[in-house]
Amino acid sequence: MMLRALFSAALLALGAGTVQAQEAGKILHLKALAATCANCHGTGGRAIEGSAVPGLAGMPATYFTEQMKAFKSGARQATVMHQLAKGYSDAQIEQMAAYFSALPRH
Repeated sequence: MMLRALFSAALLALGAGTVQAQEAGKILHLKALAATCANCHGTGGRAIEGSAVPGLAGMPATYFTEQMKAFKSGARQATVMHQLAKGYSDAQIEQMAAYFSALPRH
């Protein structure tokens, strides 16, 4: 009986470690997606002061999503964003929107 309890506890601990590793992997993947925006929108989504390119940190998720989908469909014109946006799935756009909206603006 004691052995069964220990075995069950070990399995639960192993499962928890797997879940944590999966979550860490998802977070790392999301940060990698968001990092691709840094060249133009600044590190951590904070654009350079006075830049014509908007900062993404603190941007409302719905606005970010709408604009990215507009770039992707061609409804909103841009120099390069329409090309870049086509490289992201709608799910990735929504994940990045949630990520940037959670960051402080400054």
